[in-house]
Amino acid sequence: MTGALRSQEDGAGFRPAELARALKAEARRRGFALAGIAAPTPSEHLEHYRDWVAAGMHGDMGYLARADAIRRRGRLEETMEGVRSVLVVAEEYGQEDPPGVPDDPSRGVIARYARGRDYHKVLKKKLVGLVRWLEEQVPGGVDARPYVDTGPILERELARRAGLGWFGKNTMLLNPRRGSYFFLGVLLLDLGLPPDEPFEADRCGSCRACLDACPTGALLGRDETGAPVMDARRCISYLTIEHRGRIPEELRPLTGNRVFGCDICQEVCPFTRKFSVVAADGDYAARPTADGPTLVDLMRLSEDEWDAYTRGSAMRRAGYSGLRRNVAIALGNWLAALDTPDPEAIAVLTSALSDDAPVVAEAAAWALGRAPQRGSGDAAPQPSGPGR
Repeated sequence: MTGALRSQEDGAGFRPAELARALKAEARRRGFALAGIAAPTPSEHLEHYRDWVAAGMHGDMGYLARADAIRRRGRLEETMEGVRSVLVVAEEYGQEDPPGVPDDPSRGVIARYARGRDYHKVLKKKLVGLVRWLEEQVPGGVDARPYVDTGPILERELARRAGLGWFGKNTMLLNPRRGSYFFLGVLLLDLGLPPDEPFEADRCGSCRACLDACPTGALLGRDETGAPVMDARRCISYLTIEHRGRIPEELRPLTGNRVFGCDICQEVCPFTRKFSVVAADGDYAARPTADGPTLVDLMRLSEDEWDAYTRGSAMRRAGYSGLRRNVAIALGNWLAALDTPDPEAIAVLTSALSDDAPVVAEAAAWALGRAPQRGSGDAAPQPSGPGR
């Protein structure tokens, strides 16, 4: 870096506009698809967020409703005193589905973002690298704090204010030339860098693709302020990852074979369909065991095998019992579509009836209850397990 950034135009000893351009260029050089700068002004969506929480749409995610967390979402100074600007970066994680997935109901579908390495670790490492680069450019160093889903920050609002895209009706950040398969990361900075122009346009228009495609009706359109609304309690991603209890029976058939997360509302979006690309970073490439694994194989995993299977993966978020609950329900949906019961599916579900976790045993009993009649005229086993 030339000495131009070390002149005295700012009290810290650098030229803010030049440093802002250099920082965004360095972020792109390090593999980020998008980079922009936002001012740390109070949130414009905090009242919408409060109303959403008050309506209970956050479900079991109590950490979203804590008073201190809401306050910090509204004012970044609550998270970092002295913050003067925010760098927002977006990293693509798009992956192609393997042949037959998601159409083969005997195979589990894992959301694209969780098929490779845990994005928290990959993205955080890159942000830390950017901090070190910044420290070399600014006389006296810089106070910078990286966040990747690790603090009460409204990342998507900051991304819109940094010019990276708009809120789609599916609540995702949409970029008109990249779609929505993004991880977002932020750097809170004590540097006074000039902000980029916010992305003001709503390019969804009259399109309802995501609203109509959501199997569970979790997407509720826009409210009177134009903000997209999701009832997380009906979202497949919430149900299969964040929710720890029984999945409501009326929603189980609608989750199909999605055992961890869901991409449907992104898959049908015209912008994502047209512009998304496979992630350039190999860390996000799907592990072979996460690329459409069979439901029977997933259900057979012991806890030690699950530990090895999910090591270094965002899939650990669901926990061993959570994944087994999800797989049991997917097996029930598969069995319901068969003319004759699959013996391996029946065997793993019957074994799961004695699972130590009540949510797994109950889901297994429900799944067995969906099995078709056997050729001999006898029904598949109908055990009197939990929930029967």
